[in-house]
Amino acid sequence: MKKILVMAALAICSFANAQKGTILVGGNIGYESEKSEYGFSEEKVNTFSFSPKVGYQFNNNWTVGGEFAISSSDVDNFDVKRKDNNFRLGGFVRYSVPLNQTFAVFADMGAGFQTEKNKIYDNNGNGYVKYKGDGIYLGVTPALFINMKKGFGLNFSIGGLGYETLSFDNNGEDYSRFYINFGQTFNIGISKNF
Repeated sequence: MKKILVMAALAICSFANAQKGTILVGGNIGYESEKSEYGFSEEKVNTFSFSPKVGYQFNNNWTVGGEFAISSSDVDNFDVKRKDNNFRLGGFVRYSVPLNQTFAVFADMGAGFQTEKNKIYDNNGNGYVKYKGDGIYLGVTPALFINMKKGFGLNFSIGGLGYETLSFDNNGEDYSRFYINFGQTFNIGISKNF
């Protein structure tokens, strides 16, 4: 039993040390589906996203870097249909904990600037209205990393928590919101250490 524990500790340490001083390049593709009820009406939101990032792993457990994300959402409710396009640019800090040579868990904290463009279509065929908003975002996302081979890995997450604001022009509705979306979001990504 003692030998197994020593071998496991060596495997964890060798995995962690292999990450120090490397460049992390990765990205996620995500899908989110949300359904809300407001009185007698129902709102459905489907969102697809792509979010690449590049970071420097300066420590066995810590990575710091830059990220951007683009997403597109289709919103459908009783009165209107809406198309939202969002762009985010910011930085992130990651804390990783290796479980063994194959698996690790990590949490990413990201913050930055965001902009969103909306087109709202009237279901009665009366055209659409455009809005554009700018704001900030802050989020924390826990995830699982699976080391595949030669520094390549898969990342999986099922949501997180965050805060965001948007201020719209053209008399659009400004908002700020805190959200928790565990179980409503699924992200899969790939990463490579150089």
